[in-house]
Amino acid sequence: MNVYDVFNGDADGICALIQLRLAEPAETNLITGVKRDIALVRQVPTIKPVKATILDISLDKNREAVDALLALGSEVFYVDHHFPGESLPDAPGFTALIDTQPTTCTSLLVDKHLGGQFHNWAIAAAFGDNLNAVAEKLAEVAGLSAEQVESLKTLGVCINYNGYGATVDDLHFHPADLYREFVKFEDPLELIASEPPAWEKLRDGYEADMARGLSAPVMAENDSSIVVKLPDEPWARRVSGVLGNELANRNPDKACGIVTENADGSYLVSIRAPLNNRTGADELARRFPTGGGRKAAAGINELPADQLETFLGVMANFWN
Repeated sequence: MNVYDVFNGDADGICALIQLRLAEPAETNLITGVKRDIALVRQVPTIKPVKATILDISLDKNREAVDALLALGSEVFYVDHHFPGESLPDAPGFTALIDTQPTTCTSLLVDKHLGGQFHNWAIAAAFGDNLNAVAEKLAEVAGLSAEQVESLKTLGVCINYNGYGATVDDLHFHPADLYREFVKFEDPLELIASEPPAWEKLRDGYEADMARGLSAPVMAENDSSIVVKLPDEPWARRVSGVLGNELANRNPDKACGIVTENADGSYLVSIRAPLNNRTGADELARRFPTGGGRKAAAGINELPADQLETFLGVMANFWN
């Protein structure tokens, strides 16, 4: 039976798979892409039964493809923290670990599943998913030093940063290649200490792009939200998600939006709910075409230009 690992190309998806494959090494077919490429399960062949591990992508967005695999008699292990739809598949080959609470992520679910075997990878992922308070508490319980905590935070944020782009050509590394480089290390602190070339390139790229992102113009701001606009350029697409997290951290009582111009005239939108009220981002995003995500963080892949002002109006009042 062919084995497939299907995973989101962000920090959560990559770190979740690293943990699983460190625990259970296997030669698998990797299916991943940019963070917003979430309809990944349809890339798994449906010719004969397969064994598929699916990480950090919405079951709701992949339900038809999952059902097709299960109808063949495939084995599917699904771990995720996004909205799964109204019901889960009822098939003998389906096993799921799904929790949509805004204080968890896929890597933390895998960490619990594995009994904390590769705990530092889960902490790095939590930082990458902007669950800073959760990650800091886990690090404290684990007895990590302040320097180690900061190192894991930087790593998680940088892995997450690499997942953003319109296509993989925007990224510094294809997420599958980054996974292959980083899974060589059982402890991410060992990776950081050894400073392999992939890590140096990723860290330097993040620092340069973030500096440009923090100087981007503000489109709209009020007591409950702030929206920043980025141009149609690779650096802007790379930094859009982590810039949203950083703005949320700097403005914990405000929802944050990053509006990036697409080449076709539409807009790519990242939405972060206020850190002090981590809910509603998914609901807001789903009001618009191609919108979706989770309660604390969501996005719109192609917001039509004629709906931009409507979005700004909804954003300005949604958390009032």
